[in-house]
Amino acid sequence: MKKSRGRTGRKRRRKHLKSFVDGVNCSHKLEYIKLKKWLKERGFEDSNLRPAEFWETGRGLMTTKALQAGDVIISLPEKCLLTTSTVLSSCLGGHIENWKPPVSPLLALCTFLIAEKHAGEKSPWKPYLDVLPKTYTCPACLEPDVINLLPNPLKRKAQEQKMMIQELFRSSKAFFSSLQPLFAESTGTIFNFSALLWAWCTVNTRTIYMKHPHRDCFSLEPDVYALAPYLDLLNHSPNVQVKAGFNEQTRSYEIWTNSQCKKYQEVLICYGPHDNQRLLLEYGFVAMDNPHSSVYVSADTLLKYFSPLDKQRKAKVSILKDHDFLENLTFGWEGPSWRLLTALKVLSLAAEEFVCWRRILLGDVSSARNEEQALATAAKICQFLIEETQHVLLQISQLKRDRENLKTHLALVEMLRSEDLKILQKSAEILCNLNLGTT
Repeated sequence: MKKSRGRTGRKRRRKHLKSFVDGVNCSHKLEYIKLKKWLKERGFEDSNLRPAEFWETGRGLMTTKALQAGDVIISLPEKCLLTTSTVLSSCLGGHIENWKPPVSPLLALCTFLIAEKHAGEKSPWKPYLDVLPKTYTCPACLEPDVINLLPNPLKRKAQEQKMMIQELFRSSKAFFSSLQPLFAESTGTIFNFSALLWAWCTVNTRTIYMKHPHRDCFSLEPDVYALAPYLDLLNHSPNVQVKAGFNEQTRSYEIWTNSQCKKYQEVLICYGPHDNQRLLLEYGFVAMDNPHSSVYVSADTLLKYFSPLDKQRKAKVSILKDHDFLENLTFGWEGPSWRLLTALKVLSLAAEEFVCWRRILLGDVSSARNEEQALATAAKICQFLIEETQHVLLQISQLKRDRENLKTHLALVEMLRSEDLKILQKSAEILCNLNLGTT
């Protein structure tokens, strides 16, 4: 009798250990104990979610009970949320209300985060601040050498993101100086560029969408941010569906799942149907096998495949530009997009077919020759992008050996480029079959 009970005990233990293979429970760590206590004081009750470290996604939340479609994943009371109302009720409130021209809701939140971080032990938000990332991997935080390895459309957006934060810092200096009466130390050392960059990334990567009524003390930019402690530990998956919003009855921000989740699995939510370039730009990560991902073809790359001697080339480019067919041209998991093929068909029109351009924009076929040429050019562009991506991946692997300090950031770009390569190879395969079908 004893013997069999022992065996069952061992089995149970093995099963219990196996269930934690995907994620290592971290709820015993002091920062999470303090955070849960702090949240409880603000009315948050939760018995199902545990902070854990996961192999693929890093830090996230694990469920201790199986979740069914329609279940509430989390319900976070309004008192736990950090919004512009929180900022206005702090010692910063009066200074913000008196400052002209009015600051943006985004800058108000950034200023609050920097001030509370500086306050250290004295900050009532310390348990939350202690679990926030110390550094971020948004493009704005990447070295120029790493940014240069990004695909061109993303490289341009990354540089714009950097410049925008630099401009925000430059234009906010006078406002930061006006807060001097609140601090013993110089505001110039507290509100420096790296502090603003950290605060901006915190707001940009971690806020939930929550509309607030406009207040005159803020600029006209929409006030739609809320930082949600604990809830913001939930990671993204493009393959799950959730419903989220502020519940006026319970005065809580709630997330419901439309998917099932097994006991001890990571609970994942979807930030939106974003491709990997958007995920990296806005959140600083890349999703493996992302069904929404695509590889962008720039207008410059597209036009390289068409003769400058074509007398109608200028007119064709002008038509594509006027009808917005030079942007968002992509290769996806299902091959070249309709927009890309349409642009290629217009550019491939023979002189006698040129009058048909309107029909092509509406999705009609001009001629078998035109269709074949568009597909053949798509295959050439796809092959060019495959070779370019492979070349960049080689550069990354060399840099990883030489630049130890950039390893984390390089691994991120490597993941993005590897996902691009998979999409391009899949597109090349599809195009090969289509080209075979037309010959």
